[in-house]
Amino acid sequence: MQNSKATYFIMATLMLDAIGVGLVFPIMPDLMARVGADTTAEGAFLGGVLMAAYAAMQFLFGPAIGNLSDAVGRRPVLIVALGAMAIDYVVMALASAFWVLLIGRVVAGIAGATFITATAYLADISPPKKRAANFGLIGAAYGIGFVMGPAFGGMAAAWHLSAPFWLAAGFSGINVIFGLLVLPESLPLGRRRAMTLRGVNPFTAILDALRLPGLALPLLCLFIFEFANMVYPTLWAFWLRESFAWGATLIGLTLTAYGLGVAITQGGLLRVLIPRWGEYRTLMFAVGCSVVGLVGIGLARVEWLVFALLPVAALADMTPPTITAMMSVKVDEDRQGMLQGVIASMASISAVVAPLLMTSVFQIFARPNAPVYLPGAPFLMSGLMILAIWPFFMALSPRRKTG
Repeated sequence: MQNSKATYFIMATLMLDAIGVGLVFPIMPDLMARVGADTTAEGAFLGGVLMAAYAAMQFLFGPAIGNLSDAVGRRPVLIVALGAMAIDYVVMALASAFWVLLIGRVVAGIAGATFITATAYLADISPPKKRAANFGLIGAAYGIGFVMGPAFGGMAAAWHLSAPFWLAAGFSGINVIFGLLVLPESLPLGRRRAMTLRGVNPFTAILDALRLPGLALPLLCLFIFEFANMVYPTLWAFWLRESFAWGATLIGLTLTAYGLGVAITQGGLLRVLIPRWGEYRTLMFAVGCSVVGLVGIGLARVEWLVFALLPVAALADMTPPTITAMMSVKVDEDRQGMLQGVIASMASISAVVAPLLMTSVFQIFARPNAPVYLPGAPFLMSGLMILAIWPFFMALSPRRKTG
């Protein structure tokens, strides 16, 4: 039986965490300029390096975090991860050199993202038929956080560039206190399993997961989707700055609008569509929205189109929770942490490579002497990438065998 109190706590925890993350996005161009970037394109590349460093550490340590939560429980792992995020934001607030920011990102990546353990936590307390909808709550919580975070970040940056980081550190600290006071453990002693060296190796953990029946194809689809979708956190602020010369406040408003859309689609619409359409049809609808949103943004030349395509991008974000739920019912209860760790590690591989690729493409097409000036080229490339694997998503139909 699902623990409603615990579900609400996980949502509140992730929402506060998302506020901390969202605070930073509008000021990334200014932050990179503070640590030495001379142009928007150079700043985008440095920002991509920070994201790649974080993702590389999460790849290396993601399976260990997931397996550790299977062994010792979700609560202590979640609280430690939240504490690491608070420390990371303090480091970023004090940083005046790029290498300091890089160290902060490495530390945060080692601790791992809170969603790894939070998703395993929800799997523990959710009946299998309700997992897709409940995984959508994670996206909804992040969406609400992004409604508030970018707005706070844009306003706080008007006072001082480091102010958003101090706010983010405070929010993450609140998460730690909440967890210590009210979060119950979701994994009983009888359902825990021993932690092994093989399980914490990211390469063997991924190979083991791919060998489990029915996981190889959905893991591949999720990996490519996450790779393509990395264009949003990597380049959104830089693309708007380059294409339309928008400032931090206006960029923050677009992120707020997007977050509201994610909260509505994942927190509400997903719970309506899955009972009516089923997981597979809901997934295909979300993937179609992803292609439309990315290609549209890649070709956008007028500002109103940015706001018109934001709801489409929010609908596309129903893809990860839906496909994750389809996989979670294929593994045993004592391997939910392992699965989420593998999913996080594979997403981290894309997050290591994608920012470097996306920012390199952005540099080529956004520089003043570009052969073809097309700042939206990385978005267009990502949309075509997802379109190319459309047959793989179709192969996930329950009428077909997957493996």
